[in-house]
Amino acid sequence: MKNIILAFVLLQSLCVSAAEYRVGVVPQFEARRLNEVWLPILDELAKRTGDSFVLLTSKSIPEFEASFQRGDFDIAYMNPWHAIVAYETQQYLPIVRDGDRKLKGILVVRKDSGITSVKQLDGADIAFPAPNALGASLLMRADLKMIHGIDIVPKYVDTHSSVYLNVALQSTMAGGGVKRTLKEQAPALQDMLMVLYETRAVNPHPIVVHPRVPREAAQGISETLLAMTLNVDSQKLLAEIPMRRAVATNIDEYLPLTDWGLHDFYVPK
Repeated sequence: MKNIILAFVLLQSLCVSAAEYRVGVVPQFEARRLNEVWLPILDELAKRTGDSFVLLTSKSIPEFEASFQRGDFDIAYMNPWHAIVAYETQQYLPIVRDGDRKLKGILVVRKDSGITSVKQLDGADIAFPAPNALGASLLMRADLKMIHGIDIVPKYVDTHSSVYLNVALQSTMAGGGVKRTLKEQAPALQDMLMVLYETRAVNPHPIVVHPRVPREAAQGISETLLAMTLNVDSQKLLAEIPMRRAVATNIDEYLPLTDWGLHDFYVPK
């Protein structure tokens, strides 16, 4: 009888200690691709922490922005400017980022377009995934205006993939993206495009946690992600984000972005 009672108490203790966390991911790709990348990572996190992680997909970047500004996600992967907004609106804190790269936006045109200079795009229609996609849109629009002094007509088409298709189909003269998403496109589509311009570089997308996540749990998630980098199989999972070498981060690494004049180009929700 005592053994039964002890087992019941232990089971209750395990149930109480386990938590379920809602995870949001900026929708750079369609939901199928996001699931392919993130579900194995969340499964590995669950195995290592004993908690459960539920992926909540967003249909568009604006929908994702509205969600994190409401605090819908316990944990989220977002661009650096989103991290600033998330901190200002909900006090989300960055915990982990990739330590092997910086983020830059790219501007692509068709290879056969004859466009060789950003100046040729003055007054042109340019495709972007959303107003506040950092490298693909926010940094790019700021650079085009503040550094190159040109005015463009932005066309927001929801995803990076749609940007590249719009340029390939000549619906717009150019489009904003990032190298990673361009490399994810079909080879035939990539072959039609070339990179005309790259933006200034910033620290890459962080994983952030909402303040309602207990500090000990947030620390445990951070340490688990860092440990996954040291294992060959789990490191391959993180590389798909891409996060080739997870390193600890904090909000101080992203706050300097507030001095870049991006507020003038950010579209608040």
